[in-house]
Amino acid sequence: MATKGAPGTGHKASIRAENKSKIMKAAETVFAEKGFKGASVGLIAERAGVPKPNVYYYFGAKEDLYRTVIEDVCEIWLHAADNFDATDDPKEAISSYVKSKMDLARVRPYGSRLWAIEMASGAPFLQDYLAETVKPWLESREEILNRWIEEGKLAPVNPRTLFFMIWGTTQHYADFEAQIRALNGGEALTDAQFEEAKTRVSDMILNSLKIET
Repeated sequence: MATKGAPGTGHKASIRAENKSKIMKAAETVFAEKGFKGASVGLIAERAGVPKPNVYYYFGAKEDLYRTVIEDVCEIWLHAADNFDATDDPKEAISSYVKSKMDLARVRPYGSRLWAIEMASGAPFLQDYLAETVKPWLESREEILNRWIEEGKLAPVNPRTLFFMIWGTTQHYADFEAQIRALNGGEALTDAQFEEAKTRVSDMILNSLKIET
């Protein structure tokens, strides 16, 4: 027989989820703007519109919040390549991955910049995550690309170099947004311009792999 939850349980869970989401979003921006050392829990709480103790209650120490935020960014990037497992068509998989990564750069630019800052600093907080999560993920994607190369579906390229190129190109639209804006007449790319850029980037990568677009 099903049992009912305690009165107000669902409401409390909703408030908890909302508060955590607001803190995560604020932290992503503040860490990207200030770096880990320059960011304060007080500023994150202020940006999130929650009391400072709530940040500690939900996430613990500042380092724990930092890792939670930056790992969340990367997890979404990794899932952008789930299509590699769902299709045997390299054109579909690679094009979908490239365009998804560019969309993520547009909707979560601070997350991309935060990741870039962490990597440029020597990844002091993420060495274990890179070794235990990102590296095995990359190796699994490389296996798929190597199989497609052996089947004659792709040009013989180094899969790891290809991924590095995709990461650098797609994340450029977040990390170097100021440069793009300056070279676009001082204006951010319109939705139409961004969609055109997505198509061009995807087509250039596919063409380099000798996949017809």
